[in-house]
Amino acid sequence: MEKAYQATIGLEIHAELITGSKMFCSCRNNPEETRPNFDVCPICLGHPGTLPTLNAEAVRHVLRVGLAVGGKLADFTEWDRKNYFYPDIPKGYQISQYKYPLVSGGLLCGVEIERIHLEEDTAKSTHDIHDKKSLVDFNRSGRPLMELVTKPVIHDAASASAFARELRLLLRTLKAGRADMEKGQMRIEANVSVAPSGSDKLGVKTEVKNLNSFKSVEKAVAFEIERQTSLLQSGGTVVQETRGWDENRSETYSQRSKESSHDYRYFPEPDLPKLKISEIPFFAEEALRKDFPELPWNKRARYKKDFALTDKEIAVFLESPSAADYFEAVASGLKGDEKRIRLAANYILNNYLGKVRAASSRDSTGEIEMSPVDKISPASFAELVSLVAARKISSTGAGALIEAALKTKGNFSASFEELAGKLNLIQKSGSAEIGPVVDEVIKANASVVAEYRAGKKASLQFLIGQVMKVTKGSANPEAVSRLLTERM
Repeated sequence: MEKAYQATIGLEIHAELITGSKMFCSCRNNPEETRPNFDVCPICLGHPGTLPTLNAEAVRHVLRVGLAVGGKLADFTEWDRKNYFYPDIPKGYQISQYKYPLVSGGLLCGVEIERIHLEEDTAKSTHDIHDKKSLVDFNRSGRPLMELVTKPVIHDAASASAFARELRLLLRTLKAGRADMEKGQMRIEANVSVAPSGSDKLGVKTEVKNLNSFKSVEKAVAFEIERQTSLLQSGGTVVQETRGWDENRSETYSQRSKESSHDYRYFPEPDLPKLKISEIPFFAEEALRKDFPELPWNKRARYKKDFALTDKEIAVFLESPSAADYFEAVASGLKGDEKRIRLAANYILNNYLGKVRAASSRDSTGEIEMSPVDKISPASFAELVSLVAARKISSTGAGALIEAALKTKGNFSASFEELAGKLNLIQKSGSAEIGPVVDEVIKANASVVAEYRAGKKASLQFLIGQVMKVTKGSANPEAVSRLLTERM
C-alpha cells in the first residue's frame, strides 16, 4: 500500500578536524584538554584588534574529503562573517564560508552532497551546573570545523544514520578527524520535511539540532517524520523551526523559529585573503592524493571478494586500520586458503584483538593501536591458524597459546607448534593415547552410557566433554567421538 506522505531529509554535519593548532590562531587544537579556558589566546577570545591567520592543514583536510567523495574542488574561495550573538561566539560573528565553499557536489553512501565548507568552532556552553547561570569554556572556540551539507534526497531515518556512519568512517580513514560523537567532535543536524506522496514540492522543514549519536539521529528523524505526518493528517500545519532532541523522552521539542541565511548578514571576511587554490602547490591534486589510503567502500568490496568476510567482520576491520593491516599480513601467509583466512579473521577478532587493545595506546585519530610489545608476528599467527585447521590443536588450545604468547617478552615470532608441545596442547588422536581415558569415562558414567544406548544421542556430547576435561583439552574431539561411539 502506497504511503499517503513522503518524508525528505537533508543533513548538516559538523566535524572537528585534526590539526596542531586552531583554525585562525596558534593555540593548541587539543580536544583532550580538561582544564577550562586553557587553550586560549586573544585571537580565539575575540579581543579587539586581533587578526586571524588561516590554517592550511585544515583546508587540505577538507579538499581531501572532497576528492574522496568525488566533489568539485573550488579554485577560488573566500571566508565570510556569519553574524549572530550568543555567549559561545565571543566576536559576535563566526568566520565561515557562504558563497564559495571549498567543495561542491559529490556522492557518499548513495546520497548527493550539496557542499563542504570550513569554519571555526564555537565555545562550549554548560547550563546544568548553576540554576541561573551558564558557563562557557573557550578551549573549543576557534577549532577547525568542517561542515558537510547533503541535498534533501534522503527519505528514511535508517539511511540518514547510515550516511553519518559512513562519513565518520571516511574522516577516520583519511585521518582528517576523530569524529568522536560522545565528545562533540561530530554533530549532526537533520532537516526534515513531509509532503503528500507524488508532490513536486517539499513540505515545510524543521531542523533538529545537535544530534550526538547515530542512534539519536535515527530515533529523532523517525519521530519527526511521524510527528509531521500526524499533524498534516489531522489538518494542522508544520511550522518552520529549530527543534531539540530529548533523549530521555525520545521526542523533539521546539527551541526557536528557524533562521534564514539573510538573518546572519553574511559579508566577506576583510581580515583574511582570498584563496586561489591552483596557485598554492600544497593544495595541488597530486599533493592532496599523496599517501591517499584505500577508501572504506573500496576496502569493503575487496574484503568481500578476496576474503569472503561477513559484513560484521569487515566493519570491525574498517574501524581499525591497524587491525586490518595485521589481518592482511596474516592472510598473506595463508596463501589464498579461504577456509584458513576466514579462521584467521575469527581468531583475530574474537581471541586476539581485545587482549592486545588492553595494553595499547591511541593514535592521533583516536584509533586503538596494536602495541608492538604485545604483538604476535603475522607469520606466527598464520602458523597458529594452520595448526587449528589441521586439527593439531583445539580452539581452546589456540586461545591458551595466544595468552601464553602475549606473556612473552617482546614480539612473539617463535613456533606455536613448539610452544603447544611444551604446554601439552597438541591434540591426541590415537587410540593408544586417548583410549584409556575414553574407557575410564564410559565406566564412570554408566547411566549416561545407558541413555545413549537407549537412543538419547545428546548424551554423546556430555561424554565427549568429560574426556576433554580429563585430557585438559588435548584430545581431538572428533577422535574422541569416534572412539566413544565404537566402544559404546
